[in-house]
This record gives sequence, structure tokens and C-alpha cells, in this order.
Amino acid sequence: MAKIVILGAGAFGISLAIMAEESGHSVTMWSAFESEVESIIREGEHKDKLPGVKIPQSISFTSDISCVKDADMVIIGVPSIFVRKVVKQASSYLSKDTIIVNTSKGLEDESYLRMSQVIKEEIGEDASVVVLSGPSHAEEVARKIPTTISAASEDIKAAYKVQEALSNGSLRIYVNDDVIGSELGGALKNIIALCAGVCDGLGYGDNTIAALMTRGITEIARLGVAMGARLDTFFGLTGIGDLIVTCTSLHSRNRRAGTLIGQGTTPDEAVEKVGTVEGYYCCKAAYGLSRKMGVEMPITEQLYKVLFENADINEPLSLLMNRPSKHEREENIFNPGM
Repeated sequence: MAKIVILGAGAFGISLAIMAEESGHSVTMWSAFESEVESIIREGEHKDKLPGVKIPQSISFTSDISCVKDADMVIIGVPSIFVRKVVKQASSYLSKDTIIVNTSKGLEDESYLRMSQVIKEEIGEDASVVVLSGPSHAEEVARKIPTTISAASEDIKAAYKVQEALSNGSLRIYVNDDVIGSELGGALKNIIALCAGVCDGLGYGDNTIAALMTRGITEIARLGVAMGARLDTFFGLTGIGDLIVTCTSLHSRNRRAGTLIGQGTTPDEAVEKVGTVEGYYCCKAAYGLSRKMGVEMPITEQLYKVLFENADINEPLSLLMNRPSKHEREENIFNPGM
């Protein structure tokens, strides 16, 4: 039995807590908000994030971050914009042998760092960090609807330990060693999902969404390969798999926010209505990173202009459709060295 601590009492954190408890582990969940902790203990569920999902009484809740002390595994389950702050708070209590599991999907603003890089900056480069990513809405994981994700790490033994600890009859975890590809796929697909919602709000059809997703994974892979990721990662669970579920599901906050924007709601208002919209924050960093790397990401660029430069919501698709004609096969990505 392992001691597992989950930082962040959000929907996905709770869903993983349920999976870990079911596998016989000791599970503690931390929230920065004492009122949230009290509400969950009182109600036996998180009525805002996962209404109707009963949380086993054996799972403990606390607002004291020292709970990570002596943990075998600490799962980071807070929005990406809070990862550095939370890890910094926990760092002095962490053991050097603790496996850090990150579920947050995003890029840090200004630094453009992936979340595993942020974590290592705070607790040390020799830390064992595992990235959980893939098509996995918390609402379905918690209700034990069959789901597959991947555990990616440079420390492959740590990835196998996470696979063993969290896998069960409804959650199947594959091991992967491409951390860069796994993180970029998980972060950047939120941008494409926001765009899918915008298309939906504007009244476009299935053809448009299919084209957006297909060209979206192409530009995600283009940046990923330029940064050292393997191309095949983007055609697996953390690439096309995560992209499909986030672009098409009504569980997706990114898609819901995009739909509101397409219907005329301002981006700031849409984010306020929906809650955490990772694609909104990631778009700014991804656009800056693409420019820094000299990588063409036309969909990301057009969304950036809508979100942060007040561009007319009706212009981006016309601009994308009227870009110079080209061959679909992009030799620099699909056939490196040719």
C-alpha cells in the first residue's frame, strides 16, 4: 500500500483519488481552501465539480500542505497557472524519493516552460516527475467509464510505479518516455478545442471541425518535433486521442468557452462563466513559443488575435482558408531529413 497525496481537490484529482483508494492505497487530498475541505467532508462529494459522485470516507482531506511529508507519490492536480506556487509551498516537506505526478496541462506564461520543467525548477532537476495525460474527462473517470491514458517520464521506473498504482478495471495506463510530446500534446490541444467551440458558436458544421482538428494536430506536432518530441507521440493517447475528446465533448470547458465566444461573448466573460479554461492561458504562451522557435502555427496565431488583440471573430476562418496553397505532406515533419 502506497501513501498518495493529491494536491488540488478538483474533479480530476478526486477521480484519481477514487481510483487509488479502490486499489487499496492510503489517499489524502489537499485543498488551499478550508471551506472546500469542510464542504466535501460534510457532503461526502464535491457538489460543484463532481455532483453525484460519492467520495469514499477512507479518503482524507486537509488544507495543511505538510500532508505531503513521507508520501510515496504526490499528484499535482491544480490548474497550470498555480503549479509553481503550490509546488513551491510543498517543496520543503517533500522527500527526495517521492514520485511527483503532474496532471496539469499548460505552458507557463512568459517562461514558456512545460509543467514538468516548472516542477523541477522548484524541487530539483533530479526529481522523479511523471506526466499523466490522455483523453480523460474527470466526470467519466470518476464514474468508472473505461478510460486510457499514459504515464510519461524520463524515469521509466517511476512511470511503471504510477501505472501499477493507479490502473484498475476502468482506468488503463500506458507507459511512455516522450515527456516533451506528452506535455505539449496535452497542453496545445486545449487551444484547438477552444477553436472548435468558436466554430460551433459561429454555426459552422462537422466538415469545419474535422478540418480544424486535423490541421490542429499537424501544427501541434510541428512545434513538438521542433522541440525534440517524437512524431508518433502526437498520433497516440496524448496527441490525437486527447484532441478528439477535448474538441468534441460537452464535458470540455475549452469547447464550452469557445462556443460562448463564437456566439458573441467576450473571451474574459466566457472564461469567467465556464471556470478554468486552460486553452485561454496556454494560447498566449504557445503563440510566444512558436514565434521564439520560428514554427508556423496559424490556428494558434488566429486564436491569439481573437483572445488578446480584439480581432473580429468572423475573420480568422477566412484568413486560414485563404492562406497560400500547399502540399498536405509537410516533409520537415513527416520525413525528417528529407
